[in-house]
Amino acid sequence: MPGSKPRKRSRARRRRLLGVFAVGAALSLLLAVAITAIPILLFASIAPPTTAFMLASRISDPATGKPCEVVDYEWRNFDQIARDLALAAIVAEDQRFFEHAGFDFEAITRAMSEHSERGRLRGASTISQQVAKNLFLWPSRSVVRKGLEIWFTAWLESIWSKRRILEVYLNIAQFGPCLFGAEAASREFFDAKAIALSPREAALLAAVLPNPERLRAHDPGPYARERSSEILQLMNWNRDKAIGRRIARIAGESD
Repeated sequence: MPGSKPRKRSRARRRRLLGVFAVGAALSLLLAVAITAIPILLFASIAPPTTAFMLASRISDPATGKPCEVVDYEWRNFDQIARDLALAAIVAEDQRFFEHAGFDFEAITRAMSEHSERGRLRGASTISQQVAKNLFLWPSRSVVRKGLEIWFTAWLESIWSKRRILEVYLNIAQFGPCLFGAEAASREFFDAKAIALSPREAALLAAVLPNPERLRAHDPGPYARERSSEILQLMNWNRDKAIGRRIARIAGESD
């Protein structure tokens, strides 16, 4: 019949285009998985030589906006960092760290409620999300970065142990301008090794994590002193409870 051949050719062309699109989508997904999985698998057992935030600090430090001539960073294994710092970081930043799978939906709900009621946006990122962001992404906020943060966090939680996530966090978190990780911060602020931190010093370090530009662990202002006192109380309360027991348990594990 007249016109049947053009219609058949049109259908065949559409099928070919759909096939090409499907193959392209599958290859793109495989590439995204490879780009994500390979460094996560690699850093599951070796210390990251640097992070996205450290590289960015060479141009514009996340804490100050100024370039860093030198980035102070020295890796330490989990058993070379005071347990009190792990405890301080968890009670200050992510008290449900051992309970969630990367995302604290209770904290997210509270933050959204507070935003709608008071117009104030409070962070609800977990330690796992902060590791994903600091290790692989960039400082500025955007929908794209948040989406990638969710993607990387899900992969981290599926491949790494909680011990490894916490170990990397304590090593790559920013504690001051051009200053990353527990060892560098302990030397800079307290002239001590990370393993030798006292509970008070650990609380002071945890207090500056939300804002390492304005808050100073070695010379705390009124807010940092008050916040570190709150963290110290939380540490003492949780030391012999679930959080403290889980930290003691993972301290005896090895990745």
